[in-house]
Amino acid sequence: MRTAPQRAALVGAVIAAIVTLPGLGIGTLWDNSETAYGEVAREVLLYHDAVVLHFNGAPWFIQPPLYFWLAALSAKLLGAGTLAMRLPSALATIALAALTGYATCRVAGLRTACYATLILSTSVMQAIVGRLAIMDALLDLCVAAAIFGFFGSLQPEDWRLSIERRRTAAWYWAWVAMAFGVLAKGPVAVVIPAMVIVAWILWEARDGRVLAFPGWRAWLGALLLFVAITAPWFALLQSRVGGVGIAELLWHYSFGRYVGTIEGQAGPVWYYLPALILGFFPWIAFLPAAFGRAVRDALNDRDAALVRLALLWAVLPFLFFSFAQTKLPNYIALELPALAILVALWFERVSLGEERRAAIVSGLVVPVALGVVAGAVVSFSSHMQFTDALAAIARDVRVLGIVMGAGALIAFLLLLRVSWAVRAPYALAAATVTSLLLIALVVEPQVEPFKPMPQIAAIIERERRPGDAVVIQSVAGANALLFYTEPKIEMLPPPDDPQHALCSAPRVFYVAPRDGATPEPSNGRTRRLITVSGKDGLFLYEGTPCVTF
Repeated sequence: MRTAPQRAALVGAVIAAIVTLPGLGIGTLWDNSETAYGEVAREVLLYHDAVVLHFNGAPWFIQPPLYFWLAALSAKLLGAGTLAMRLPSALATIALAALTGYATCRVAGLRTACYATLILSTSVMQAIVGRLAIMDALLDLCVAAAIFGFFGSLQPEDWRLSIERRRTAAWYWAWVAMAFGVLAKGPVAVVIPAMVIVAWILWEARDGRVLAFPGWRAWLGALLLFVAITAPWFALLQSRVGGVGIAELLWHYSFGRYVGTIEGQAGPVWYYLPALILGFFPWIAFLPAAFGRAVRDALNDRDAALVRLALLWAVLPFLFFSFAQTKLPNYIALELPALAILVALWFERVSLGEERRAAIVSGLVVPVALGVVAGAVVSFSSHMQFTDALAAIARDVRVLGIVMGAGALIAFLLLLRVSWAVRAPYALAAATVTSLLLIALVVEPQVEPFKPMPQIAAIIERERRPGDAVVIQSVAGANALLFYTEPKIEMLPPPDDPQHALCSAPRVFYVAPRDGATPEPSNGRTRRLITVSGKDGLFLYEGTPCVTF
């Protein structure tokens, strides 16, 4: 017989699986990050090296190895394709939903936990992160596990989880999670949980709650466990390449990512506000009311420890990343469990007849917003001439709008009556799941013709001979070309003269703009246009060997 937390975990896992697994292996990877990370994982197998990661045959020190180990294992079992590279993220997302349901149920009950897992798994950013070949889903899981673990281990003696064995296990669980988070994404896996938990401890102490802090043996054991998990790879990397690898990873690409701009990924201090609005859609409509209620409860209810934790978890990472110099939308995905808990707790109050006015106003936001967007899309479409593929996508987008609009309207109508309000989150979640599955199974496959590099790569692999070279210049998609061919390939920046590269092998496949940027045949070699995909051309240079000076 499963306990209520176990049932909540199962519900969370099933919902997340429905959102993330269908169509996971359809089509090709998206350039740029997916193909880059997928290639690093593939080269773990190609070079039989799990210590020094490689990209295009060269050592690569941008990210820690955990995702690449898991993706390489997946590729070993399933083949180095789309499904294998995305599967680690999907499984981590499923585990995160299960963990959120389990932890929430222990404090707030089964219904609130089901709400939380529904909201988390059907928010747009969570669904996207769970279906991409990137390491963020692993980081999000590790951060959540650490925060929930510390929360459980520090509870006072009279709390329902006060059994000493469980509290000790939660303490060590938190440190293990942080250790694997470091191997997934670096020091941020320690910084975020520490920031949230320390602030939560200070808030609890301010309200006079006495927390159960572990003794020095538990601290020592946890630190030793953390080092035992993280140190071996760093030590092996140090022994193989010296300090350059660790310096690049920890200094340049971790600390340097915060104090400086990496790869032009900058943004204003308000960058994450629109990212949050879009990423937490459609539940963002209920967040202002839920947040306001949570603040009141946190200040007035001494027992609202989970509310205070969720508030700090929602606010502090948002502020932390807002002041970072390098910004990407997925950085704040690690706070989505907190937002889901806040909205779930609010919906629980709504189902009990509270927050009536806020519920009706918030419930109206989603259908109104969708109506405005739909009107803009219809107006835009009426003035555009679409190709057949784009016309099909436009039709599918309209169907998505109808599905989401219907779900949002039903949810609003359910919120109008107290006896129906308990079902409102399920109606909106069902519409969102349907829309996400339509995108994955119908819309995304129709985008494949707009990805030129996999098509070009397939031709290169079919016609390539031993000793041939591959060069790409002045077109997007170099990482995709690399992933779908065999390394190495020459990636030339636009200003460079390609003549040396075009003489580097008896035959050279050259990917460049079809018009304008391709040099004329030189040094007695012939040039043949093999194929055109969009604005990109694949040329073959062959003939008399040439020498450049």
